Amino acid sequence: MLTRRAIWASRALAPPQAPRRRLQVRSLATATEAIAASAANSLKQLQSIHAQLSAHGDQHVPAVDPETHGTASSAADHLAEQYHVFKQQEKLTKTLGTRIDPHYQPHTLLNHPPSPADVTLELLLASESHQGHVTSIWNPANARYIHGIRQGIHIISLEVTAAHLRRAAKVVQEVCRRGGMVLFVGTRDGQDRAVARAAELAKGYHLFERWIPGSITNGQQILGRCRIKVVNELDEDVPGFEEQMFNRPVLRPDLVVCLNPLENYVLLHECALNNIPTIGVIDTNADPTWVTYPIPANDDSLRCMQVVAGVLGRAGEAGQKQRLAAAAQGHITYRPATNLVMPGSEDEGDGAKKTAAPGNAKRTGLDETAHSNELATKLDDVNNREDHRVKGGRDL
Repeated sequence: MLTRRAIWASRALAPPQAPRRRLQVRSLATATEAIAASAANSLKQLQSIHAQLSAHGDQHVPAVDPETHGTASSAADHLAEQYHVFKQQEKLTKTLGTRIDPHYQPHTLLNHPPSPADVTLELLLASESHQGHVTSIWNPANARYIHGIRQGIHIISLEVTAAHLRRAAKVVQEVCRRGGMVLFVGTRDGQDRAVARAAELAKGYHLFERWIPGSITNGQQILGRCRIKVVNELDEDVPGFEEQMFNRPVLRPDLVVCLNPLENYVLLHECALNNIPTIGVIDTNADPTWVTYPIPANDDSLRCMQVVAGVLGRAGEAGQKQRLAAAAQGHITYRPATNLVMPGSEDEGDGAKKTAAPGNAKRTGLDETAHSNELATKLDDVNNREDHRVKGGRDL
């Protein structure tokens, strides 16, 4: 009984809940109405702004500078005035001061290589011709070419380099003036374009791949099938000598220019055996006695190789021009080829009849065999000769 009374008493003391729920619903409805009213007002404002913009859309509003309060037309006039003043000042001051030009353009040394007269110490210094190798791998024979040592690296004297380069250019010019054949060799990466350009200027030949051993000492077997043509003193082809070229010996270069002697020692050795003069770029780790005309320079610098090849190519071009100028006046600066008969003459018919005879054919074969045996004997003598340091079995 007591518990029931307590429950009824607690229910009697609790506040009513239905009015509180009605108040919450009324407040939510009021907030919703306020949001809807504000949205309607905002929509009306947007519509009024849109109507104003559409009404003034065809009218141009000039731009106004907030600082100077000037329109676009006045700003354009001011800019034109400033440009006119700038042009007047430039006209008065453009001749003053110095002008900085690009000091190195990689394509210039190939398209417009320097001539021997353009060789200066500044050009050689810019092409890094003075940098040698470390002192631990130097060759003592290069002592007369070395200027000093800096940070463990030998420095090549640029004065010596310029003098030797001019001397080599004179040699190339004279060989080309006398109608000689010049071979430019450069087998390192990046030297192919410089070698080909120099050969093009000097009207010579180039090699930028591996040298085939025996191309000079055994050239008849290696280069015997190469085509040979006959030209006159003006370098014009003379037809009719094709049949007479079959039994001719292979051509040998009159001068060899080697840009990397360390990799082409076999070539230089073959040239020495056949008394062919050579020009080579000698670094501080190479032996200058390998070549006839050494040029002490940095053979690892591609720019230096382009300078050397360009100077020698220009020298060859000058020699070729001198030869052609002398030929135009009727002077021949070289020794003509021998044992050639003009096509269509009586001597050619007699020579053809003699060659067609079987006895003469056998005799020709015997002569060729004797010539080959004599050449082999001379090569054996050269290979078996005493060393230059030994004389009579005693060391010098």
